[in-house]
Amino acid sequence: MEESGMTEKELMDQTIREYSNLQRIKKAADRDKELEYQERILKARLQSMGIPTENLEL
Repeated sequence: MEESGMTEKELMDQTIREYSNLQRIKKAADRDKELEYQERILKARLQSMGIPTENLEL
């Protein structure tokens, strides 16, 4: 399980976090607003790991 650099517990935690975020979007009163919020959070996480996000937009 060490191939990705994550332990099994870390991978499970990440998967649960992603599922929870999708549920928040699905249940949000304003889905667009929640989606934008989730996108900002994910971009911040990527940038904190040194991953450029400028070219991720469609």
